Amino acid sequence: MSFISRLSWFFQQQWGKYVLAIGLMMTVSLLSIIPPKMIGNVIDQIRTGTLTGDLLQQSVLLLIALAASIYVMSYIWVTTLFGNSILLEKLLRGRLLKHWTKMSPAFFQRNTTGELMALATNDVLAVSQTAGYGVMTLVNTLVGTGVVVVTMVSLISYKLMLAALIPMPFLAVAISVLGKQMRKRFVAAQRAFGQMNDQALESISGMRVIRSYVQEEHDIAAFDRVTKDVMHKNIQVAAVNALFHPVISVIVGLSYAIGIGYGAYMVFHSQITLGQLISFNIYLGMLIWPMIAFGEFINILQRGTASVDRLSGSFAQQADVKDDEQAITLDTPGQIVMNKLSFRYPGAAKDSLIDISFQLEQGQTLGLVGRTGSGKSTLLKQLLRQYPIQPQSLRLSGIPVERIRLSLLRSWIGYVPQEHLLLSKSIRDNIALGKPEASEDAIWKAIELASFTGDIEQLQDGLETIVGENGVMLSGGQKQRVSIARALLINPDILILDDSLSAVDARTEHAILTSLRSERAGKTTFIATHRLSAVMHADWILVLDEGRVIEEGTHEQLMLLGGWYKEQFERQQLEASLLG
Repeated sequence: MSFISRLSWFFQQQWGKYVLAIGLMMTVSLLSIIPPKMIGNVIDQIRTGTLTGDLLQQSVLLLIALAASIYVMSYIWVTTLFGNSILLEKLLRGRLLKHWTKMSPAFFQRNTTGELMALATNDVLAVSQTAGYGVMTLVNTLVGTGVVVVTMVSLISYKLMLAALIPMPFLAVAISVLGKQMRKRFVAAQRAFGQMNDQALESISGMRVIRSYVQEEHDIAAFDRVTKDVMHKNIQVAAVNALFHPVISVIVGLSYAIGIGYGAYMVFHSQITLGQLISFNIYLGMLIWPMIAFGEFINILQRGTASVDRLSGSFAQQADVKDDEQAITLDTPGQIVMNKLSFRYPGAAKDSLIDISFQLEQGQTLGLVGRTGSGKSTLLKQLLRQYPIQPQSLRLSGIPVERIRLSLLRSWIGYVPQEHLLLSKSIRDNIALGKPEASEDAIWKAIELASFTGDIEQLQDGLETIVGENGVMLSGGQKQRVSIARALLINPDILILDDSLSAVDARTEHAILTSLRSERAGKTTFIATHRLSAVMHADWILVLDEGRVIEEGTHEQLMLLGGWYKEQFERQQLEASLLG
């Protein structure tokens, strides 16, 4: 069974608790056959006139003792079994998040956010229900049915038992057919749920754009179509699920009819007593729940198997970038050399970077400029090892970057991307994200370096101001400076600014860059920008176009070259003077 094999690690870890729960369930099933037999004996004693007060008292006290024992044992196995189910749910969510944090960007290109949310919510819940409620129904089906059938054969009549169980093969056929339909429809419903999550996320995150283009009604209509699809697919699941109980009830009802009819015939012909017939019908009633449990088990198992297959598919996807088996540890990154590096995004038709080469000594600044889409951000991502890289094409302190542990490499880097991710927490928490133990003085120093002090003083709650989801309460420039302060707080050996000053004015940009030059002496900095004034003082500048270096040098050398850089710089200076 694929469900058990895929979760064998959990069952091996919790086998003791499962043995305890299953053992108590079996004991409860065995004890449950005693009361019907006692009731039948009492009825026969009444019929024959042999029932005394002492015998009745003993029977009543024994029934009370049995009820109390069954209650205590049932409480223990329920809490143990469903405690395991909740634990599995927690462990699976933790493993999913841990696995996803190790994935490269290519993984998130293949898997949408809505699909991942569906895995972490509905699919994990379906698996945990199978490991709890599913185990309960399976044990009740096997043990409950077995104990009751053996009791009916040994204590009453095997003929009556066989006659009453004639309809049961039809139950197996019906449940097999319904189970296959349940799995198929449940998988379709889960996919639809993932699509609905995607639609909701896009609508919420893009609400400002939707409103600005007056597309509210169109977006509502699109979401309505998605939710209707989810509703219809879940109705189809519910339709199959609703057939389980009626089918089981009809078949069990036929068993009752046969049991009562044939049992009455056997009583009239003195083959069994009246008490035995009553006990038999009670036992037959006890078979109803195991039969229903069998249907529930097939239902739960099909859902759980579909979900565990989806989860296993996610776990099976490995990161494109991994640590080398013989990874090397360095104290600090020194010289950075890129040698004829070319790169193509997964699934792309052409290279995004072609034969890029440069050499940067420790403590120097490299500027990256060029048209939109020229490859600036792509080049910086090679330093972060977000994608596989050509062997020997990038070296730090003479060591190929693929030989350096990823965690060590990224601990050296402070990265400020174009798209600033802020948590829905306070400004303090967002700045201290990479160094939660940072002191108050260190946080304020990072804020000062990012020229954000004045903005914080104008906020009512200062550092404790909640920025809202993805920084909705802050302007674009404020978001950029919070991100810059966050990177500066960890005092990285390598600082990467990926067009991170585009939303601030020229004066603020000048103040930030001046602070960086004075505070980061001896540490390496990469600056990608469209505003050429940000890289005027860089030690080396690369001009990119369609993934190639078309010009390179210092600011003065590029101005003397008279190419794209000089033309663009003079145009920006003219625009600045006119606006000034």
